[in-house]
Amino acid sequence: MALSNRYDFVMLFDVENGNPNGDPDAGNAPRVDAESGYGYITDVCIKRKIRNYVELSKAGQAGYHILIKPDKSLNAKFTEAYEAEGLKTKNKGKNPDDVKKARDYMCRTYFDVRAFGAVMSTGDDPCGIVRGPVQINFARSISPVNVQDVTITRQARTTEDRKETGDTEMGRKSMIPYALYRAEGYVSAALANKSTDLSKDDLEVLWDAIINMFEHDHSAARGKMCMRKLYIFKHNNELGNCPSHILFDKISVREKENVLPRAFADYVISVDETMPAGVELIQKI
Repeated sequence: MALSNRYDFVMLFDVENGNPNGDPDAGNAPRVDAESGYGYITDVCIKRKIRNYVELSKAGQAGYHILIKPDKSLNAKFTEAYEAEGLKTKNKGKNPDDVKKARDYMCRTYFDVRAFGAVMSTGDDPCGIVRGPVQINFARSISPVNVQDVTITRQARTTEDRKETGDTEMGRKSMIPYALYRAEGYVSAALANKSTDLSKDDLEVLWDAIINMFEHDHSAARGKMCMRKLYIFKHNNELGNCPSHILFDKISVREKENVLPRAFADYVISVDETMPAGVELIQKI
């Protein structure tokens, strides 16, 4: 069923004694704004966790496959779309109608294409470019973060030569004692209806994935991560009734006075529930 409402949303989630999103350019240490000291998490990282949860919860169900994952090359999946639609493959100078049919197949088959869009114009069997109706900003910590490098030891050696040098080796892992992050996102009903056919059922899958995306992503490196709050602003039409930044300002988060933040309870969340005409606030958790 087509979407008839635009949505904007705010996520609040935290990390305790972990590395929520390592930076390959900084030895995989947590990402930090060098000027302000605030931590941040990329949109790609957040979308990865959503994809993983959808794949886990909807395993094998038609229409809920995931395109962006390391099982096979993207070009091979594009060719599969042509074969599934009975189109000629490896045909240079593609008919635009064939590309559209292949693109529509990709949208029907892959949840992440319907939600986030995809660039599928590579290889011999291009499927076009899809602009996704769901977009998520970088997450930023509410307070500056304190990145700590913790020294660790390893007793298991990888080679006999290294075994002869001693019983243990020294290593390092980077972590943040505690940080509360805020991320904001958008769902464009107009784009969903125009390009990907993201449905109301898909939207419920998205909210469920956002709420639970950390529950099956635990690891020693990431520590304890929890989705604390999900605020959704529902407009009563597909183009919206109010600019998103005005709605985002309705949710404010601040540290309690004279407290070094080390828990979610060390923050005060204020919600202005006076909404513009045509906008409804929904608090999922």
